[in-house]
Amino acid sequence: MRVFQIEGGWSFDHLVLAERPEPVPQAGQVLIRMQAAALNARDLIVPLRGYGRATGELPLIPVSDGVGTVIATGAGVTRVKVGDRVCPTYFQGWIAGEPSAERFATALGGPLDGVMADLVCLSEEGVVRVPYYLTDEEAATLPCAALTAWSAISGLAATRPGDHVLIQGTGGVALFALAFARLHGAHVTVISSSDAKLDRAKALGADATINYQTTPEWSRPAREIAAGRGGFDTIIELGGEATLGQSIKCIRVGGTIALIGVLSGLAPTLPLGAIVTRQIRLQGVTVGHRDGFEAMLRAMVLHEVRPVIGKVFAFTELKAALDETARPSGIGKTVIRFDAHDS
Repeated sequence: MRVFQIEGGWSFDHLVLAERPEPVPQAGQVLIRMQAAALNARDLIVPLRGYGRATGELPLIPVSDGVGTVIATGAGVTRVKVGDRVCPTYFQGWIAGEPSAERFATALGGPLDGVMADLVCLSEEGVVRVPYYLTDEEAATLPCAALTAWSAISGLAATRPGDHVLIQGTGGVALFALAFARLHGAHVTVISSSDAKLDRAKALGADATINYQTTPEWSRPAREIAAGRGGFDTIIELGGEATLGQSIKCIRVGGTIALIGVLSGLAPTLPLGAIVTRQIRLQGVTVGHRDGFEAMLRAMVLHEVRPVIGKVFAFTELKAALDETARPSGIGKTVIRFDAHDS
């Protein structure tokens, strides 16, 4: 079968199309014929061994997110059946409960082999059935970006109707956060450096927008938007070093800053006095568990939430898809179609 794998060294030059034997499901396992995959910022880090030892060992099949159809099952499988359309879970070993180092060591696409293979064999505990109304391209985007946004909005921030939520940017996690915040009845503000992207955010339901390129001190107008609540209840923090200070300026007393991205750097200077005296909660978010994934899917079905899709590439165009992820030409998730199964 076809696979993309990193072999012989850590770099994008060592990401190659190769062949591996077809796997055979053992007891408790399912065999999935992949139909689509979706890329995340993480997929730009793994080929460079950006997570150190936690990245895994070579050869490594990259990419965590995808969707496929169960074509065979091992003995004792009861969660799914042949013909079911499923997504692998990002953390294969995190079913429910609190995170742990052991559970975090079960991520697909590093350290475990990912989904860039025609056939993927996984534990039945590491897959979820996907909603009927989603296309393969849409379903493929769910395991990482969607669940990260859901964990932040619904779980860790416990968003309620009438809350004010600020979202940084219009990337994959940001757009899911916008959809889920609206689903929870929140007032949503989106910031971006592009007026065109802000227009798209408005069309997708944003109540207010701020261009941080033309308004570098964006926390000032942001505070005015959320003045009635004394600031934002939740901020989806994706910028990191360059944005966290301003996020602290416009979060309400007791509010939650969900730390997800570090796009502008890893070493911010923080006003610790304000964090302590205003009891601001800085909450790291790393995807989520399978129970949260299934809760998210139930909510999506009720409201028919649809992911935003950007460019779509063929299986053999993985490197071009990674380039698009690094320098997106628009908004929406970058997706790969597994159209040809000639192995």
